[in-house]
Amino acid sequence: MRIGELADRGGVSTKTIRYYESIGILPEPARTGGGYRDYPAEAVERLGFIRDAQASGLTLAEIASVLELKGAGERSCEHTTALLERHLHDIDQQIERLTAARKALAELTARARTLDPADCTDPNRCQIIDS
Repeated sequence: MRIGELADRGGVSTKTIRYYESIGILPEPARTGGGYRDYPAEAVERLGFIRDAQASGLTLAEIASVLELKGAGERSCEHTTALLERHLHDIDQQIERLTAARKALAELTARARTLDPADCTDPNRCQIIDS
């Protein structure tokens, strides 16, 4: 199949397909006599895997590492699990930081509601943010 059909079936742009080829996560296909790329049906499955892996939070470099293991005939489950666990840990840390930031903003907002704007006379400071 040609690149346009693969793009349609894979739900990506032709530019994305060329990029994936350039970084090695989509094998470069054979060429027709006229020089057109001729993709096998498996390329659609590969694009689906890449899309699903990205939706799971994996980077393209991480996806490449999984595909490299698979291409070498090795099992990738342990490696993939470690990648996913690291992303889960990162998300948990982000949630903690966001929760703390939300608490601080809620406190500032509550403080803002108690202050009189007429008392805010310093041109270099805002009394809401000053403690």
